[in-house]
Amino acid sequence: MPITWDDFEKVDIRAGTIIEVRDFPQARKPAYQLLVDFGELGIKRSSAQITVHYSKEELLNRQVIAVVNFPPKQIAAFISECLILGVYDENKDVILLQPGKPVRNGMKIG
Repeated sequence: MPITWDDFEKVDIRAGTIIEVRDFPQARKPAYQLLVDFGELGIKRSSAQITVHYSKEELLNRQVIAVVNFPPKQIAAFISECLILGVYDENKDVILLQPGKPVRNGMKIG
């Protein structure tokens, strides 16, 4: 189904840097709890099912791309405030999208 340019502009997609990674044992599927710095937009929390391809150490200080204007979503006892974007591999495991070069946190994707 095609969307309009106005539809696309409603989605606020930004670059941010992961500043904290924690295990999330309460999640139904293996996941991490992440804190992501989006510069002037502040720090947002996210739950991400990315444990297959990434260790906690690999994620720390990694820049990612995320949708930042979804309403908060409760996952177990955790409130997720943004959706980190990735590509599904052939096993439906996520490979993160990231800028090709370092960018300032909070930069808008367009």
